[in-house]
Amino acid sequence: MTRRALKTTPAVLTVAAALLLTACGGGGDGSSDGIEGAGKVAGSPSGSPSGPASTDTERPDVSVPKDLDLVFDFEKPSDRDSAAALEDAANYIRALNHGITKQDAADPAFQFYSSGQAARYAHSQIKEYVDGGWTLTGTDRYYDAEISAHDETEKIKTVSVTFCEDQSKVFGREVTSKKVHRTKESPASYQKFTLLMASVKDNPVWRAQRVTVEGKAAACVRSAAM
Repeated sequence: MTRRALKTTPAVLTVAAALLLTACGGGGDGSSDGIEGAGKVAGSPSGSPSGPASTDTERPDVSVPKDLDLVFDFEKPSDRDSAAALEDAANYIRALNHGITKQDAADPAFQFYSSGQAARYAHSQIKEYVDGGWTLTGTDRYYDAEISAHDETEKIKTVSVTFCEDQSKVFGREVTSKKVHRTKESPASYQKFTLLMASVKDNPVWRAQRVTVEGKAAACVRSAAM
């Protein structure tokens, strides 16, 4: 799936903790390159999520149709918090794709797994596909995950999760005609995500607070070839 190379700077962990406590609600921007059907998004879209993130732990459905295969080639960390944060970072990606394939920019799944800027980003991605009459098909692979920058306050735990995406085998498909628009592999097929994940203590759910996406990530091109 094409992600926009956002120019925002990753938030400082303590700032993210404050955001989670005070305004856990969801808008995104950036530029597109790669899969047909993904145009440009401007600023914060109208109708973006703005209410507080759910404190429930009953997880929503994040399944996608059989013609879209989301592959997460991640090694599970030995540290419990790192493993949980990485899995919910993957769930954030699953939820984003769930919203696209369901054609629902108000889908509750991405709102469960994110808040703030990360929720706005997911909303803008889903809305763009819905407005354009596009969905996704093929194989979308995520790999080379790393977790760093552990931080903890009295109420919040945060970690930074990074990983690569190889979208050379995932394509845009017109919802009405079902026509698939295949694109050739290029440097634009590879992107690098950085997600700031946060969890309220005693709550097993980790939610994305901020996301940045590096387009045409050379490091991801090199590691995909290994």
